[in-house]
Amino acid sequence: MKKFGFLVLLFVFGFVFPGYSHAAADTKIILDGTEIVQPSGAKAENINSKVMVPIRVVSESLGYSVDWKQQSQTVTISKDNTAMQMIVGQKTATVNGSNVDLDAPPLVKNGTTLVPLRFIGEQMGLKVGWNNTTKTVTLVTQNSGSGNGTTTPPSSNNGGGSDQEGLVLVNGISFSDNRLMIATSGSTKPNVFTMTGPDRIVIDLPNTAFADSFGQGQALDSNQNGQLVVNGYPDVSQIRYSLFSNSPSTIRFVIDLTGSKGYSVQNDSGLIMIDLNNQNGTPTTPVGNNGKKVVVIDAGHGDQDPGAIGITGKREKDFNLAMALKVEALLKKEPKIDVVLTRSDDTFLALAERVKVAQKINADIFISIHANSGPAAATGVETYYSRSVSKELANIMHKYLVQTSGLKDRGVKMASLHVTRETTMPAVLLEGGFLSNKSDEAVLFTENFQNNVAKGIVAGIKEYLGIK
Repeated sequence: MKKFGFLVLLFVFGFVFPGYSHAAADTKIILDGTEIVQPSGAKAENINSKVMVPIRVVSESLGYSVDWKQQSQTVTISKDNTAMQMIVGQKTATVNGSNVDLDAPPLVKNGTTLVPLRFIGEQMGLKVGWNNTTKTVTLVTQNSGSGNGTTTPPSSNNGGGSDQEGLVLVNGISFSDNRLMIATSGSTKPNVFTMTGPDRIVIDLPNTAFADSFGQGQALDSNQNGQLVVNGYPDVSQIRYSLFSNSPSTIRFVIDLTGSKGYSVQNDSGLIMIDLNNQNGTPTTPVGNNGKKVVVIDAGHGDQDPGAIGITGKREKDFNLAMALKVEALLKKEPKIDVVLTRSDDTFLALAERVKVAQKINADIFISIHANSGPAAATGVETYYSRSVSKELANIMHKYLVQTSGLKDRGVKMASLHVTRETTMPAVLLEGGFLSNKSDEAVLFTENFQNNVAKGIVAGIKEYLGIK
């Protein structure tokens, strides 16, 4: 799997920055809280609703080398094993030899090459943003960790006072289909046991600490305690977590049960899963080992990252989650399918963590749900895939997306998106409509639309998997 050296905090394909073209002199670029000095002649600029940034200052600030060929008007950006090449005026770039579509062609202004901000976010593993009021571009990076159990300590630690150097970081959690998933930066051996009075399952993770990103996605108080609200699961009342011990630094998760319950544990480097699905109170067969097809449904964005904002203020993350929950409810009725959500509530998971969930449970297919944004006149549905193995799935899913949404067919497209590129199973990203379009936004948040599209997604999954 390709690594770009950064943990992708969250970037969704189709993110477009509203507004009109603004004078370049008014704009700023903020990288991890520090303003980048831009060339005096050409700064970041919003051109026809596409934010363009000076590629050299951004790339070099991130440790990439930049090479400009005047004769061919070609800019090459490279770091480690990654090489990206763009040609002025062309809407296709290459990343490690593979073609990638750009939403706007690079251009040269006052001797400075400007490229689409969206491309920077997707390919360099950044969370990016554009504030149309202050004319400010924001770029956020985070160390991705090497997966070997050690991480670079962040500058803060959520107020807990513990030194994170050498510890495995807990990046996020999710609960869906009676399964608790814990994403970590490396390997740790969980100590899992049950307690009574009341019934509960306890998971202790030695030599761990909460990552800063966990504090953003889950509520942690000053003592590093918090809880995940669980709704719709009769076996579980809530899930609590805390920094249980400082020596050694140990994080404890507690699943509060309504009665005695069996469980199974899956532990791969970077993902721990506690599975409560059982029939008789005994430990269960791990997901994927019961002959069922495993489907991962990914609700894009979450928590501090709202995704696209509609013209009336509706948030993409809310649409994505509502759709994912409806699809999950339908798939749980299918006896030949196991469904896993990357997030089951308004929490945060980085793109790399979403991929990790699918990889560690050997999912058969991965489907990411999103809503689009763009010019006010843009309308309709799109389906994206990154690898040829995903093309058939993309065609089938798009067929049902068009039929059940009733929106304009904008086609199946190939693009280099993190969650569809870094997964190894067939994977697609569905764009359910445009929040920037008044008509699309109005219909996207209706129960009728969501129920119909959810049924279509399930029908597409079943057709692809050959399930009657």
